[in-house]
Parts: sequence; C-alpha cells; structure tokens
Amino acid sequence: MSFLEEAFSLAGRTALVTGARRGIGQAIAVAFARAGADVVLLARDSRLEETVGLLAEAGCRPRVVEADLAEPEAAGAAVRELVQSQRVDILVNNAGTILRADAADYGYADWQTVVNINQNSTWLISQEAGRPMVERGAGKIINIASLLSFQGGIRVPAYTASKHAVAGITKALANEWAGSGVQVNAIAPGYIATDNTTDLRADEGRSQEILGRIPAGRWGNASDIAGTAVFLAGPGSDYINGHILPVDGGWLAR
Repeated sequence: MSFLEEAFSLAGRTALVTGARRGIGQAIAVAFARAGADVVLLARDSRLEETVGLLAEAGCRPRVVEADLAEPEAAGAAVRELVQSQRVDILVNNAGTILRADAADYGYADWQTVVNINQNSTWLISQEAGRPMVERGAGKIINIASLLSFQGGIRVPAYTASKHAVAGITKALANEWAGSGVQVNAIAPGYIATDNTTDLRADEGRSQEILGRIPAGRWGNASDIAGTAVFLAGPGSDYINGHILPVDGGWLAR
C-alpha cells in the first residue's frame, strides 16, 4: 500500500454517521464505504433506502440504528447500547436542522428543537462513542460545524448558537482526549447545495449575493465535504486536534 493509500484508507474501521438519509451525511457515509470502512447509520427512522443502496454499491452492508436526535438522551442511550456490541472507530456528528425566523419572533420551542438536535445530541453521542475510544487509545470524531460557527447569520439565531457550541465542544473534547489518541475535529461547510439551502438557492437575489462572495464562484457539493471527512477520519490526520476546518470555496477569506 502506498503512502497516499495508507493515509486515506479506512479499511478495518467502523464509522457511525448521523443524519445520512441525504445530503452531506449520505455523501460522507458512501465515501467512507469506498475507503474501506464498515458503516453504521443513526437516523430518526428507517427511511434510508437510497443511502443503503448506495452503500451496497460500494460493497458495504450498513447497520441501521434508529434514534430521534430531537430527544438527546434517547439518542445518547442508543449509542451507549450500540458501542456495547459494536466497536466504533469513527464518529461523524452530521445530523442537524435549521429553522428560520426573525430573532424578535423566534419561538422557544423552535429554539429548543434546533439546539437539541445540533448541540445536545452532538454532545451526548460524542460522549457515549468517545468513552470507549479513550479507553482503547484510538478514535476519530468529526463534527459538522458551519460558517455560522464563526459568524452571526440572519434569521437563524438558534442555528448560529448551536453551531458555535459545536465548535466549542470540538475544542473541549480535543483538549481532553488528544493525549489518549482520539482526534476530535470539525468541518465547517460553506454554502452547500443541500435541502437546508433550498430556499436560499431559490431566491435569485440572495443566491447571487452569496456567489459574489465565494472566490470559487460556485455553491459547494456534498462530495466536497465527503473528501475532507475521509481525510479527517484516516491516519493522515493523526496530529490534527481541535481544528474547525472551513470547506467554503474561500468564503471566509473574502
């Protein structure tokens, strides 16, 4: 095996990916399978036929764990049960949601929903999957942050707060676990063509504003994030800890 093949190989490893029914999570799960990993999918329901089919094409028969991340304690319990029978070498906390409203009118129930899925479940799942990683002395945790881990955004206060928290959780866990051989990092996607950005892309004026600030001159694709995730999951990133890596076409540099 060449140096590059070894640096990016996930052969013999098991990855747990949340929110893989479509978009970024699906692309990461498929990329992991193509890199040789076994994949476990954690989702609210079993409507994963498309992802399971793509994984089968990549030579992987995934295990599916059902858990609603809007109920963080239940999601954490599901992962606690999983790791008792299944070694998890790689965790990707991808599942997330976004609800838009003016800050003055933002409902507390919506705030709680977003924070529970994006922040609280990320914390509890990381804790449950990370504990045995620390005990073994090896593991990778990749959180999906956001450009709004750095910026404030407009009409998405709960999303912004939760994604700032994801960045903080990433750094806090890295500080405690790096010495035990567990690398905890995050990817901060830029403007990616997924369901979460459908409304923005449909707004011609806003879409052009966004494109005008991206040096790459295009919206990102889920595959742009998947390749980065394979790198952070593999041996080539063993000395990267607590980093929030923007994959944004240059947005933050503008």
